[in-house]
Order: sequence, then C-alpha cells, then structure tokens
Amino acid sequence: KDEVFGKNLVDEYISDEFRESVRQVLDDALHGQQTDNYQVPLFTKHGDRVEVLLNATTRVDAAGTIVGVVGVGQDITAINQSQAELTRVANDLQLLIETANAPIFGIDTNGFVNEWNRKAAAITGFSREEVMGKDLVRRFITPEYQDSVGEVLHKALQGEETANFEFPLYTKDGERVEVLLNATTRRSATGAIVGVVGVGQNITELKRGQAELTRV
Repeated sequence: KDEVFGKNLVDEYISDEFRESVRQVLDDALHGQQTDNYQVPLFTKHGDRVEVLLNATTRVDAAGTIVGVVGVGQDITAINQSQAELTRVANDLQLLIETANAPIFGIDTNGFVNEWNRKAAAITGFSREEVMGKDLVRRFITPEYQDSVGEVLHKALQGEETANFEFPLYTKDGERVEVLLNATTRRSATGAIVGVVGVGQNITELKRGQAELTRV
C-alpha cells in the first residue's frame, strides 16, 4: 500500500500498450460514464502478468461532486489460461479430425452436416462446402439405406452409439463405396447431446476381395 499511494496508476502500473485505453476508461468514469467488465493486464512487482476484469465506478462526495474513481477488479488469469488451453485442445482435435486417414463426418441434432474432413471429401468427391448444412441422410445416402442409416444416427442422438455399421455411399460420380461406420454421440461441455460424429472406414476393396474369394 505504501509503495503505490500517491503514484500515477496508469503511468506506473499499466503496460505501455494498454495505457491509453485504461486512461480513457478512467477518464470516462471521472466524467460520470462508468465501465463494466473491462479486461486489462497488470504486471506484478516481480514482472508476472495478471489478467484483471475491471469495473470502473465514479466516486462522488456527499454533495454529489465527482472526486475520483473506484475500480473493482477480478483476477481472471486462471480463467483465461484455462480458456486458452481449451482453445488449444479444440484446435488440436480439429486438426486431428481434418487430417485423419479416415472419413469423418458430423451432424447436428437436426441431421445437418457440420463436420466433413478431407478424407470424407476425397472418398465421396463432395467438398466440405458442398455438404455443410445439408441433410446427410436425405442428400447423400441411397434411398434403400436411408432408414437404416437414419436409425443409427437417431440412436446416437439419444446416446446409444453404434459400432461397425456397414452401408454403401455413392460418390459424386456415382461410384459405390462400402463404408464401415462407428457413430458416436457428440456432447457439449455440459454433457448435453449436440450431434453425432461418424468415423468411417473405406472397406470397398476388402468387400471385393471377399466377394472374389467367395466366387472362387
């Protein structure tokens, strides 16, 4: 306390890149315009960065004259670090999905495509842009398999996952591709079901080999 009393708050304790914005917030409060939830970094005596969420409130005397500003802050350093880590993990997972050597798709609770990785695009010939937001079953599954695939996805949306479900996909060029599908329930951070992730395996060549062995 003794080290800071009488010192200029902005010039002494706010880093260069935030001085003007913090000074503006305090100046606004000195003119009666209060600011809520302003995020600013402070640097400790030892040089550590602390993220603070600040409410700047006008301070008035008994006569109603503005005499200063009171800042009420909350240390949100740990929260920001957690959010940054979650973002990093989410980005890593997204990269893993996108570059996986297996077709991966996702749908929302209405059955509309919201995930379509490179392998899915390569196998089907449909680009991500062509499928996003479209009804997966009605637009990309052949009529004779729409009910069974729809049932698998519906179960996953109810929390009942399915492994090794086999069905054919037809590519953009009309070729038949045999897919072995695992349908997994997708949940939000709170546990609410928000969709389905399907991880497939192209077993076309395997099926052809089995058919050839059977024929022989």
